[in-house]
Amino acid sequence: MTTVGLPAPGPVGAHTGHMAGSASYRRIVVALMAGGLANFSLMYFVQPLLPALAAHYRVSAAESSHALSVTTLTIIAGLLVTGPLADRVGRVPVMRWSLLASGVLGIASALAPDWTTLLVTRGLLGFALAGLPAAALAYLREEVAAGSHARANAAYIAGTAAGGAAARLLPGPLEALGGWPLAAGVVALVTVVAGALMSVLLPSSAGFAPGPVELREAVLGTLAALGDRVVALLCVAGFAAMGAFVGTYNAVGFRLQAPPFQLGARASLVYLAYPVGIAAPLVARALAARAGRGRAVGGGLLLLAGSLALLSVPDVAAVVAGLALVGFAFLGVHSLLSGWVVDRALRRGRGTAQASSAYLGTYYLGSTIAGALATLLWQAVGWAGVALLAGPLTLVALLATVAAARTDPTTSTVVDRVRFTTVQPVGRGTP
Repeated sequence: MTTVGLPAPGPVGAHTGHMAGSASYRRIVVALMAGGLANFSLMYFVQPLLPALAAHYRVSAAESSHALSVTTLTIIAGLLVTGPLADRVGRVPVMRWSLLASGVLGIASALAPDWTTLLVTRGLLGFALAGLPAAALAYLREEVAAGSHARANAAYIAGTAAGGAAARLLPGPLEALGGWPLAAGVVALVTVVAGALMSVLLPSSAGFAPGPVELREAVLGTLAALGDRVVALLCVAGFAAMGAFVGTYNAVGFRLQAPPFQLGARASLVYLAYPVGIAAPLVARALAARAGRGRAVGGGLLLLAGSLALLSVPDVAAVVAGLALVGFAFLGVHSLLSGWVVDRALRRGRGTAQASSAYLGTYYLGSTIAGALATLLWQAVGWAGVALLAGPLTLVALLATVAAARTDPTTSTVVDRVRFTTVQPVGRGTP
């Protein structure tokens, strides 16, 4: 059996973690929020530009979505490699180089002369981007004090939400000023800066010791994480919720440029509603502390369903409100699901990084499949097809969450009080 990354050696309880309010905790939160912002910006900034990309590269609406889908698809492959790499060389180096490498590839995509070259660079970029999400949740669980973990996790997800907001708001004006190269180049440079910031601020791991790990063992360990019923159900919920969210956002830009809206370049202004979602992880955490994770996630999914219905109303104000609520509902749901998966793995004595990779892999698979399918349905039958995709996906997420909550009724309040009283394997070893 290959040795895998384990908690740092030392007496039991020696590493209690960085407490909220401490200087080191603030450094962690700032660094990971900046990393999450850059990661999501670079991943999703093409979304509001899909109509512009279709025109610039002379491809169809369905084909234009491949600029995003190829990135989320290669992220799935990247998770299988960067996760074991983080076990071998450490969480911090992988996160740092993930941002720097993806930023450089982002600059290369800005200069892509044709559609094929753009897809290749966006594919490589996705592989590089995987390093941050592959290591971030495990790093937070290992390094932050148990009582402060939910707050830190919510802050990290809020950073990704801010990145999503920037990805929807900045590209339109930048594209109007200097076309695709300017929009892509600016977002890529932001990612490079975030990588440099992480290099300066993020403390080295104290609760984890890197060790040798084989890719085959890591892949099998990630798949084995799905053997836990709750983890598997949460992965289904993440797949479906992410699919509904990305599918909706991929298609809404085309809808706003078609009758009865015909907003043209002004369509990007509706993304001003997206920043509402930045507060969602903190609100969701507070709700989960009172009502439990299952009820909080279920409430978020019901809000998502109502938001999708509002989004279908043929009125600009309704679309703006619907987009705001869709983003708020989804980001709250995702912040709770991602933390729930890691906590479940920890309480069951399984590798947290394995469970996190299983969740993220299915999460991005939902983005890849539904994101491409939504634009295809839009092109074929219009918005009704998109709604008929997103609605059932939301229902699937809700049913999976209800089943998970019945099997694992532990609330976030209880989980946050758990202390590390024994040394638990947190790398990608056999669960």
